This record gives sequence, structure tokens and C-alpha cells, in this order.
Amino acid sequence: MRFFAILKIAFRALRRNLMRTLLTMLGIIFGILAVIAGVSMGAGAKAQVEARIAGLGQNVVQVISGNVSRGGFRMGYGSAPTLTQADLDSIRRDINGINGVSPEVRAFAQVATGNQNNNVQIQGVDVPFVEIRSWPILNGVNFSEADVRTAGKVALIGKTASKTLFGDGGNPVGQIIRIKNAPFTIIGELAAKGTSGFGSDQDDTILVPYTSAMKRLSGQTTFRMFYMQASSPALLDNVKAQVNELLRDRHKIAEGKDPDFMVMTQQELSDTMSETSRIMTIVLGVIASVSLLVGGIGIMNIMLVSVTERTREIGVRLAVGARGRDVLMQFLTEAVVLSVVGGALGVLGGIGCAYLLTKQFGFPTLVSNSAVVAAFCVSAAIGIFFGFYPARKAASLDPIDALRFE
Repeated sequence: MRFFAILKIAFRALRRNLMRTLLTMLGIIFGILAVIAGVSMGAGAKAQVEARIAGLGQNVVQVISGNVSRGGFRMGYGSAPTLTQADLDSIRRDINGINGVSPEVRAFAQVATGNQNNNVQIQGVDVPFVEIRSWPILNGVNFSEADVRTAGKVALIGKTASKTLFGDGGNPVGQIIRIKNAPFTIIGELAAKGTSGFGSDQDDTILVPYTSAMKRLSGQTTFRMFYMQASSPALLDNVKAQVNELLRDRHKIAEGKDPDFMVMTQQELSDTMSETSRIMTIVLGVIASVSLLVGGIGIMNIMLVSVTERTREIGVRLAVGARGRDVLMQFLTEAVVLSVVGGALGVLGGIGCAYLLTKQFGFPTLVSNSAVVAAFCVSAAIGIFFGFYPARKAASLDPIDALRFE
């Protein structure tokens, strides 16, 4: 029997019980929809993480302070400022293979200008910070080494903070702001950076020399973090090892003991966050696979019912010369048509769902061509797998017994 003739008969048989056909396809539709939406969410989250990690800069190594013990409990990294000016000086002097290093002091403070008064994140950093973080200055200039030495009252302002304090389109360069009642002159406006890997707005910030932040604003004498830039990607691990050895020696951390700091390369941070996205994608995929399994069982059940209902029809076909393989192909084609059409509708639904997630809720999604092709292949495979047994049962019927069936 020709393929197109088999296909025509399959569509005619499925149209005969249209409501049952649609209900049978629902399992496949929702299963494929869940797969497409889940994979798109995972891919979108991974792409966003990679973009945000890239936003940290190039070849960045971070040293995070903390992880101290209090009362027998580990407080975790960032829980205590354990990095000092002497540590910073030692890194500058003794670490090879870096282009620059900058400490970071962070605090939130009231910032006032004109009739505006807002709570803004203040970051105390060194001159190389904007270069390490690949953060261009749109207008104005960076502060200088002299500004750092003298704790100068100068600042760089992020896009969000600028818009909040000076309005959309306002030029902040040359303006004077008051941070905790200390006057600072804005000498540069930073390019938009977007959200960080942890979801915070990086542009809602003001950068000042770290000496100014420590002496005039926070009163801190230690740092929460160091940023440094390796000269090339190949030197990242080497720089990390040097910093680990140097700080363990300076902090007198015995061999086998946990340090009161953590050194992390940009690649390690990317791998950690990508692993989280991968686990989320796997979990969503497993849930979607259960839906597909249920859909496949539904197809097998309906095809078995169809074989029973059409036993006399099968007997007539066999009696007038149809071969067993023709009957097998007919029922197998019906099962594949059910799953493929359901898969196509599921793909369209999944793409639409991904679009709505991004449009309405701002969740990053990325629909890939490979996911769409894989969905079609999976839906066809489900039709073949779950449709083969009913088709085989129909093909093996005895024509005489089939004709007698009531």
C-alpha cells in the first residue's frame, strides 16, 4: 500500500473520532510544551549568567574576605572583613602576572543633590577598578592616584544613580553631591552595566576612592573584597595559586585549616552559576518527560481501543488481499500522526509560553532550533514506540475470526 494512501486513511480514521483524537494528543502537547519551555528557560538563564559573568571584566580573580568561626559556627564568606591594607600592598608587590588590583569597600548612604535625597550604594575602589571590570566612562574622567592618596572627594556615578539624582538625560559631570553630608564632585559618568550575576542593579552605585570611603564615609579599616586582573586567561590558575599561598602565609593559616578568605576565578564563578542553571534544566526536563510518558501511554490505550472497535474492518481488509504489514503500517501511521501533530502543537505552545515568560515576567528564555528538532524527533519516536504494540496486534488478527467479531 502506498504511503500517501496509508496517510490518507490514517487522517480519515482520526477525524472519525475527533474529540477523542484531540484529548489523546493533549498529553503529547503538554509534554512537548513543557520540554520546549523548560529547555528555553534553562538556555536563557545560562546565557544571562554568561553575559553577567562576562560583565565582571576579563580574566578577573576575586578575593572575598570572611568565613570566620564564632561560637563554633562557620559564618561563611563575606561575613567578616579580614582583608587589610597590608594584604593589598603585598599583592601589588609580590604577585606576578596581574595587570592591576583594586580593593572594594561597600556601604549604603544617603546621597543628596538639589531637592533629591536617595539611598545609594557607595563603592570605595582604586584607580584600576573600572579597567578590571571593563566598565567604560561615558563622560568625564577616572579619578587619579593622587585622589586615592589624598582621599579626594571625587566620584564616578552609575547610570541608574545618575537618572535618580539628576533625571533622565541630565549631565552629572561637574555636579556636587553630598554623601553623608560630605561634598563630592562627580568627575565621570559610567556606562550602563546592567544587573549582576546575583540580580542587583550594578548601575545604582557611586564609585569613590577607597581611601575616601574608609576615612570620610564608613570608618572601615579592612576590605570585603579584592579584584585583580590576570594578564591572560592562561595565568588565572597561577595567579589564584600565588594569592592563596601569599594570604595563607600572611594570615597564618595552618596547613589543612580553612582560610578566612576565598579566591575565585571568573571561570569558576561562571561554572558554579552555569551548574545551577543546568540542574534547573534537568529538573524541568524530568518533569516534562513524565508528561510525555503519560501521553505515550494514552496513545497506546486509544490505539488498542481502536483496534478492538475496527476488528471487522481489519478482517475485511485482510480478506480482500491486504497483507499484515499493510495493516501494521496503517495503525502505526495513525499513532505517529497523533504524536507528531501533538508535538507540533506542543512546540508552538512552548515557543509561545517562552515568549510570554519573557514578555510578562521578564524571565530570560532562549528557544534553540536544536530543541525544536529534538522535540519533533521525540514525538515521532513516542508514536512509533507506543503505537507498535497495538499495530502489531491488529496485523496479527486472523481474517476469519476478525470477520466473525461482533
